[in-house]
Amino acid sequence: MLYDCATVTDRDRGIAAAVEAAKSGELVVLPTDTVYGVGADAFATHAITQLHHARGSDRRVPPPILVGSRHTLDGLVYSLPRAARDLADAFWPGALTIIVEHSPSLQWDLGDTGGAVAVRMPLHPVALEVLREVGPMAVTTANKIGSPAPLTAEDARDQLEYAVRVYLEAGPAADPAPSTIVDVTGDVPRILRAGAIPLEKLRDVVPDIADGQG
Repeated sequence: MLYDCATVTDRDRGIAAAVEAAKSGELVVLPTDTVYGVGADAFATHAITQLHHARGSDRRVPPPILVGSRHTLDGLVYSLPRAARDLADAFWPGALTIIVEHSPSLQWDLGDTGGAVAVRMPLHPVALEVLREVGPMAVTTANKIGSPAPLTAEDARDQLEYAVRVYLEAGPAADPAPSTIVDVTGDVPRILRAGAIPLEKLRDVVPDIADGQG
């Protein structure tokens, strides 16, 4: 079902429905500050499988994790590097994805993580409300593999159809530029993907960050 979050009543009903669906192990489509994403409870293994099946993606490739609070990051890692903490404090919520070593004690099965996971806190009020109720969610672009990234929930529904329980429509994505990805698992933080936050701004916070794309 699609809910129009432009109206207060539908927004509240939609967020409640999305939270219930995610907690029940079903998929939801929600707006972010980049494009629309399809998400599942990060700790519901069958829901992660459904997410990959809906998109036609490889189950072994771990999806990114979205969180509703900066402090949630502390609970996902054994020891948070200083660079990760500084970057999150500076750019979250926002279009910055940070790759960290996740705690080995976490009861999740995201795929072949190699002990690392990509985490982001999106700058979108609807997404944040859902995430704060559900907890960490595995969220990736709400499209079929090989198809365009959706800029509205309607676009996502055209592709994913009945695989998703709840669609939250909040208008066209404000900035379809992808998030910048920074890996902090090594000795030197490095950029894996250029995106909405440029290298210069990142170096204002972490001066030794390397451009790993070269």
